[in-house]
Amino acid sequence: MKQVSNIHITQNLYVKQEYNNHPVISGNKYRKLNYNLIEAKKQGYKTLLTFGGAYSNHISAVALAGPVFDFKTIGIIRGEELATKIDNNHTLKKAAEEGMQLKFITREAFRNKTQPLFLEELQLEFGPFYLLPEGGTNALAVKGCEEILTPDDAVYDVICCPVGTGGTMAGIINSSFPHQKIFGFSALKGDFLKPDIAKFAQRDNWELISDYHFGGYAKINHELISFINQFKDHYDIPLDPVYTGKMLYGLFDMIKRNQIAANAKILAIHTGGLQGICGMNERLKKMKLPLIQT
Repeated sequence: MKQVSNIHITQNLYVKQEYNNHPVISGNKYRKLNYNLIEAKKQGYKTLLTFGGAYSNHISAVALAGPVFDFKTIGIIRGEELATKIDNNHTLKKAAEEGMQLKFITREAFRNKTQPLFLEELQLEFGPFYLLPEGGTNALAVKGCEEILTPDDAVYDVICCPVGTGGTMAGIINSSFPHQKIFGFSALKGDFLKPDIAKFAQRDNWELISDYHFGGYAKINHELISFINQFKDHYDIPLDPVYTGKMLYGLFDMIKRNQIAANAKILAIHTGGLQGICGMNERLKKMKLPLIQT
């Protein structure tokens, strides 16, 4: 794993460059996969199977991990219509090029992804596989994310991270220091992720911030695009529009509103997800909105 550094942004704000933590697999997805891949090898599995949508960072990470760690990979993709659009989808095209076998199913069928009968049908079709949940969050993923913070990070009072399924935040909570407050910025609309985080979190020093989702998962507007591009211009750090862009937008807004103590030393975790910018820019072209800088 590559050395990760914390970049000084403003007087009291630093960004941990988790997107640079591995030469191939980016950010928190590497953390989530690490112990799962060790366990899959230990159990003798040669195939990984997982689930995801059109621009899934998790699908991308698993596909990239396949040839690096000598696994066959299978991706169950939400949306039958995507089968004819791979050439126009950077994430899925790259996954296929890395050797991932893609199976496209209806959104209705995708809802059964945790049902035993559906998983049995997949085993009959593909043979034995090590199952990775959509988004990658399980106990071993949380264990991996507990390694994001290091002893050097004890100097920070506030730790911030984006939240998709909650596994990364739970890991950060578990390895945080007693004096620290953890803010998770949800990329999804609503507070329904709280029980998922609490299931793995071993401390209560955290808060889920649900005010900066911009309408829901993968939703975006001109204001968020402008913030992401200005951030890249000022600090030379690219942000993805689904997770880290919303987190840092929200964090800057909370600082401006004095919702975080003025003297607090803050560390924001950049979890990666930059591969999704290409797909988002294709959408933005159709919407006649400015493109996101990479």
